[in-house]
Amino acid sequence: MFDAQCDLAALVYGPHQDPDAVLSDFAGDLNARGFRVVGMVQAGQCADSSLSAVLLHSGEKLLLAQDFDPAAQGCRLDLARLQNAGARVAEALAHGADLVIINRFGKRERDGRGLSSLIERALDADIPLVIAVGKDHFADWIRFAGGMSVRLDCERGALEAWWRGIATADAVAGSHPTVCEILK
Repeated sequence: MFDAQCDLAALVYGPHQDPDAVLSDFAGDLNARGFRVVGMVQAGQCADSSLSAVLLHSGEKLLLAQDFDPAAQGCRLDLARLQNAGARVAEALAHGADLVIINRFGKRERDGRGLSSLIERALDADIPLVIAVGKDHFADWIRFAGGMSVRLDCERGALEAWWRGIATADAVAGSHPTVCEILK
C-alpha cells in the first residue's frame, strides 16, 4: 500500500497540545485560498459525551460519542458513528481533493479499522494526507506507514512548510520529476 510518499505526514502531538486546532485552522486557510480540503478534525473530548468530528469540507459537526451511559469509562467513541463519518469523508473525497486531513491515528487504525481505509484511498488517489498522531502511537504509525511518512511537530509552521513543499513538487512535477516521483 505504501511507497515513497513524500505527501504523507504525521502531525505528532503530546498530551498538552491541540492538533485539532492546528489542523482546523490550516484547513480553513487552505479552503479560503481556493484549495479543496477534505477530512475531519476532532471536537470535544474522548472521555465524555461531547466527542464529535467537524467535516472540513462542509463544516458539519457529527457526534462520535456513544449514547450516554453513566457506567461507561474511558473513551466513549461509537464505532458505527465513526464509520458513518468516514463514509461522509469518502463521499466528499470522490469529488476530488487537494489535501485529506484525518483527525487521529490510534489503535483502530493500527489494526486496519477505524479510518484506515480513508488513508489508503487518499494515497491510492495520490492526494496528500496529514493525520494527527499522538506521541504514544507514533511507533505504530511508522509500522502502519511502512516508514514512509514525514514527521511534523504539532505547530502551524511545520505544517505550512510541509504543504509548501508538496505544492511546489506538484507545480514542477510536469516539467521535472521530484525525488518522490522517481521513487514511486
